[in-house]
Amino acid sequence: MTTSAREVADPAAPAEDARPDAAAAVGRSVASTGVPSPTADAASADREDRSESSGERESPPAVAFEAAESVPKALQVVGSIVAPTTLLTALFFYFGLMYAIGYYRHFGVNYTVLDLPTQGLLILSASTAVVPMATLATLLLVALWIYRLPLERSPDRVRRWLSVTLLPVVAAGGAALLALVAAETLLRVQVFPSSFPEARGIALSAGVVLLAWAARLRVTLVPSGRAEQEREAAAAARAPRGVLALARRALLAAVRPSKPDHTPGHVALTVAKWACLCVLFGIGLFWAVGSYALRLGPQDAQGFVTNLRCAPDVVVYSAKSLNLVAAGVTEEPATGTDGAYGFRYPGLKLVPQAGDQYLLIPADWAPAARPAIVLPRSDSLRLEFTPVTATELGPC
Repeated sequence: MTTSAREVADPAAPAEDARPDAAAAVGRSVASTGVPSPTADAASADREDRSESSGERESPPAVAFEAAESVPKALQVVGSIVAPTTLLTALFFYFGLMYAIGYYRHFGVNYTVLDLPTQGLLILSASTAVVPMATLATLLLVALWIYRLPLERSPDRVRRWLSVTLLPVVAAGGAALLALVAAETLLRVQVFPSSFPEARGIALSAGVVLLAWAARLRVTLVPSGRAEQEREAAAAARAPRGVLALARRALLAAVRPSKPDHTPGHVALTVAKWACLCVLFGIGLFWAVGSYALRLGPQDAQGFVTNLRCAPDVVVYSAKSLNLVAAGVTEEPATGTDGAYGFRYPGLKLVPQAGDQYLLIPADWAPAARPAIVLPRSDSLRLEFTPVTATELGPC
């Protein structure tokens, strides 16, 4: 009979398959008698303790529930109403509409008489909203990166320091921004500068984001003693087995952090909270975009008027008299034509727009001094353009 080197070195050591055989024997004893033996009780308690301790290490924190379940469900709720592409299109359309209102208001013309098509408004927004939209998207991306920082994995000292420094600052900042917006909106108090009207919408969106981040920081950083509790639980799990099994289980149950509530009522409230945050953020975003467009439109219109001398000269030919004397435009008889157009109106400038109307202003137009002229596009009108290369004030 031969023996292995391990059996010679340690005759008292059990064989490698002894533990599974013992567990099987315990299982057979329970199955045959129907009454668990003390050995079976200790073994089952040992397995439960180890499973509980492993579950303690693997149980997701409350922040995982907030980020992994609530946010997608809230976005699903918002997305069921407005899809992301539809939201982006609506944002560009709203920007183009507000820009057109501000731009043509500078000439004293209501944008509704121009019959601007939807694609015309989108073209206006595409030519003017690229830089602010790109800046906004970059800021949102940075905010998402900051929000997803794994602060729960930081050392306890860092978490305690963040809980007493970063958390109060973020919460106070978000509350202060929302309070300023409420004061200016509800109480009619001038808080934000009039030269920066989009600050109200930006403050609303930023305040909502800061409060949401503060809520995440509170859940992540406030239970700073969790690491010590886990170490105590691990030390209890390494204690001798058998008699202390029940005491170890009680200790683990006492130090285990509370699990997130996944009841339907709590899930519905959490999803509703995130849905409200998304709606408030969207309102602030549209508010800021609209205010920016209303400010940018008149500025671009003023720039067009400043360089009006270099815009192409326009001569309007009409089959009938347009009676533009009140606008300071000279009416001349058309000569050298085939007789389809009997009147000629020189000295005009065309204001670019994509509607079904012609928006014309005199070459010497000034706000509140000369009116703008809106003519419908028809076969009875013909426009001639002459490029301007230089004027009395210099080259163009």
